[in-house]
Amino acid sequence: MISALNQLVDRVEEQLTGELDVRKLAAGLGTTEYHLRRMFSSLAGMPLSEYVRRRRMTVAAGDVVRGEEDLLEIAVRHGYGSREAFGRAFRAVHGAGPAEVRRDGGPLRTQPQLRFRLTVEGTTPMDTRLTDRPAFRLVGHSTRVPLIHHGVNPHIQQHIAAIPQEEHQRLKALGVTEPAGLLQVSDDVDPDAREGTELTYLHGVAVGRDTPVPDGLDAIEVPAGMWAVFRTSGPHPEALQSAWAATATEWFPSNPWRLRPGPSIVAVLDRAADFSTATCELWLPVERP
Repeated sequence: MISALNQLVDRVEEQLTGELDVRKLAAGLGTTEYHLRRMFSSLAGMPLSEYVRRRRMTVAAGDVVRGEEDLLEIAVRHGYGSREAFGRAFRAVHGAGPAEVRRDGGPLRTQPQLRFRLTVEGTTPMDTRLTDRPAFRLVGHSTRVPLIHHGVNPHIQQHIAAIPQEEHQRLKALGVTEPAGLLQVSDDVDPDAREGTELTYLHGVAVGRDTPVPDGLDAIEVPAGMWAVFRTSGPHPEALQSAWAATATEWFPSNPWRLRPGPSIVAVLDRAADFSTATCELWLPVERP
């Protein structure tokens, strides 16, 4: 995975003024675009699309400061159809427009080329199991919420708080298969996992594939496949979010599995009354390369 990510970074440099075909590159590296994008964003701390934009604007800034070309020529070479579109992208990275930077020589915010290296980590064992599950169905109450990487997501909190208490009991009675209990499901997540992008959040339970969907409930169909299940315990949601990060930095680079498209599922096994601490299982859909 480290080698694949470094080859991706090299290809970005080669294609700064052209189109980057991530799907084709991933196939050549023996992985998938979905997995490559998810691992990049987890390890780099930014989406691949944002890194590409920053690198392009870093290189473009040199052209702007040199002052040898018209700004429209620079814009077109870097993939923008107009000075206005180029100016917006340039300002978003550098905090000033191209004309200002050409006049004043700055300010400039440089994005260095990334390089991924293997470091010695993993001193704390991860409590993990692999399970092959037949197709099943997730049923419950869903909504669209923005992705938030750290801390409590208030939009999810509001969604759950609006569900009547008797409805929680009805859902619990419906759950008949693993993952067990009331579940927190994230689906249709942006492959780059960009903070602020929308995802589908479902508060519900797992049922058999052929179980009818009760009136008033939403459903997510989950195909058969392998799952990596990570058990976490401690302050909530910090312990869970740390485990999420560790899957990218420690587990996937050292195990012969990759993420496949599908929902991520959190099963709460035990928790404090105020939810300050919890024991959870994080279910991630995986496949062999």
